[in-house]
Amino acid sequence: MRRTLFVGLLALSIPGVAQAQAQTQPYRVAFDLTSRDSLDQKAVLRWIREVGTSSPNAQMEVVMYGKGFELVMPERSAYSAEVTQAIKNPNVTFKVCAIALKNNNVAASQLFPGVQTVPDGIYELVSKQQEHWGYIKVMH
Repeated sequence: MRRTLFVGLLALSIPGVAQAQAQTQPYRVAFDLTSRDSLDQKAVLRWIREVGTSSPNAQMEVVMYGKGFELVMPERSAYSAEVTQAIKNPNVTFKVCAIALKNNNVAASQLFPGVQTVPDGIYELVSKQQEHWGYIKVMH
């Protein structure tokens, strides 16, 4: 009887322990943006706002390669005001693959101030996943 009672109490306490552990884990997410599609770019900016609103301490990183970096080019971005606002958030970083810039003959100086470059965008995403960051592929 005692054993059954103990097992029952243990089973009831496990969800509470799991929930407490989940709340202490940092909220860190890397967004993978490879598209110049304005709907994808709009989506990632919306997600940054929504996550930042619901979890103000969440760390977010947008990693861009392929043609995704056009989001953070003032001359090409359809969302300059939104990008400028997102860059102001200390928990949001925008990182662009240097290989993608080179392949498209774009200089880092053509990016918004505050946007960082990384040697390899894919490696950046893999590294974040190894550090237990969440991974979201941006697509609509």
